[in-house]
Amino acid sequence: MKKILLLSDTHSHLDEQIISHCKEADEIWHAGDIGTISVYDQLSSIKPVRAVWGNIDNDKLRITLDENNIFTTENVKVMITHIAGPFGKYTPQVRTLLKTHRPQLFICGHSHVLKVQKDAMGFIYINPGAAGHHGFHQMRTMIRFQLQEGAVNNMDVIELGKRGRSS
Repeated sequence: MKKILLLSDTHSHLDEQIISHCKEADEIWHAGDIGTISVYDQLSSIKPVRAVWGNIDNDKLRITLDENNIFTTENVKVMITHIAGPFGKYTPQVRTLLKTHRPQLFICGHSHVLKVQKDAMGFIYINPGAAGHHGFHQMRTMIRFQLQEGAVNNMDVIELGKRGRSS
């Protein structure tokens, strides 16, 4: 069994509340727009990180990370990307990857809109919303869940409070 903390769109923001949740996970997954390599390095110093770069991420993050991360863990095939397009109306590139790799769990960020839904293609779609302060979202969110023997279990939304200025 693995405990996963999933976040996205930190936009260079990492606070003690996020860090405390990271410490409780076995792995941290980040769906892009990390913001700075220092945020990635700090997350990596806490727990193993699986991440992709997002549209605001600079060359240091783009050299370190891939645009798409496709892997299997705990017998669950996962695909993470940053920009996927609207739920069910994915970009042509993403649709091709989904059809080719057939993940059980598809994770994206970018929209800052929290959404968990089963897709008609058979996978679980997750966008964890945004954990940072930059953007139009009202509530900062992340998701935690467990992977075990090919199943996704015990999924919870973590609300980090209203978006606003960093303290």
